[in-house]
Parts: sequence; structure tokens; C-alpha cells
Amino acid sequence: MPRGFFITFEGGEGAGKSTQIRLLADSLRADGHAVVVTREPGGSPGAEAVRHVLLSGAAEPFGASMEAILFAAARLDHVEQVIRPALARGAVVLCDRFVDSSRVYQGVTGGLDRKFMTALEQVTVKDAMPDLTIILDIDPEEGLRRAAARRGEAGADRFEKETLQIHRRRRKAFLDIARKETGRCVVVDATGSPADVARVIARAVAKAMPADGQDESRRGAGHV
Repeated sequence: MPRGFFITFEGGEGAGKSTQIRLLADSLRADGHAVVVTREPGGSPGAEAVRHVLLSGAAEPFGASMEAILFAAARLDHVEQVIRPALARGAVVLCDRFVDSSRVYQGVTGGLDRKFMTALEQVTVKDAMPDLTIILDIDPEEGLRRAAARRGEAGADRFEKETLQIHRRRRKAFLDIARKETGRCVVVDATGSPADVARVIARAVAKAMPADGQDESRRGAGHV
């Protein structure tokens, strides 16, 4: 059975990742693909147990290194229990955040050493890097406004509550990753309507996914 296709969605708070994953999943299923939708932190029983600790801020007092290690532990369970088996079955895996979020949140704005972050990646991800990463780009001020409207009366999570300056640094860091990894990353303007953004994503996915019977993916990248 051919290996499946692994697509991750990245970007700042309020960029619309969950909405776009849902729309893409519906479209792919309508085309006959087996689709697995998952998220980080979480996605597997072990990883979901860590999710609350991370997003509640309970690990924050212990520093960025502790948070990075907890994310890595959750990711290892997620990859081994969900992502790798789904790809082996030939499914398309759509994941809300993955390794690039760790690079940005713990690496860039958390100030952690790049070698340390690379070592965590090598242990947790191994050969399960995404085939395609959609980076939804939005001005952080607008993204935070959207995030606040979405959660209503609920309080901001560990990462949403940080300063606008930090969110701007994260936006730049995601775009820097896209410029360095043009074979994997596609930057999509997330300011349009959900339907308009979904159409752009659908074109990027159609370009990147291998046609039936092909072993090599036809990857595209850049701003679309």
C-alpha cells in the first residue's frame, strides 16, 4: 500500500487552522481519500494527557525547556500511535500544528538553543516530517481579535495571553521557516473569507499530492 500524505497547518493564534482543516478534510473525503484529522498538543491518549498541562500554563513556571520536553513527549506518543500508523494505511493526515510550532514558540520566542530543539525533533519525529505544511499568515492583532471572539467568555490560554510583540515575532519566525524550506511550506493569506482561503489551500494540496500511482510527490511552495 502506498504511503499516505502528511499535511500540517501552522500559523499564529486565530489564523483559522481548525476551520481550514475541517474544510479540507471534507473536500478530500468527497474525493475518496481516507483522512485522519488530529492536533497538537494532543491527538493521542498520552498526548492529550499532556495537553492540559501545557495550555493551562501549569508548566510555564518551569521554563521553556520543560515545556519543549513536554511537547516532545506528547509528540512522540502522537507520532507513534496516530500519525505513523495512519500514513502506513495510506491515509491523508491533517494535523493542527506540529514541529514548526515548537521551533517558533519554544525555539524562537522561548529562546531555546537550536541544537537542543533539533535533538528533540530527531528523537520524536524521525522520518515523519510533513510532506506539505500550510502556513496561514495573518496580522497578529487581527488574529488575536479572532481568537478572542472564538473563545467567548473563556480565558486566553498559555500562548494566546502573551504580548502582541511576541506574537509578531512568531509570525516572522513562521515566515522565515517558509523561506528556508520552500520544498515543504506554502504560505497562504488567511485574511480572506473561509471559502476563499479554502480554495487557495485546495489548489496547493492538489499541486503537492502525488497523483494515483505515483511514488513521488509534486510539491509546490511559496506564497499562493
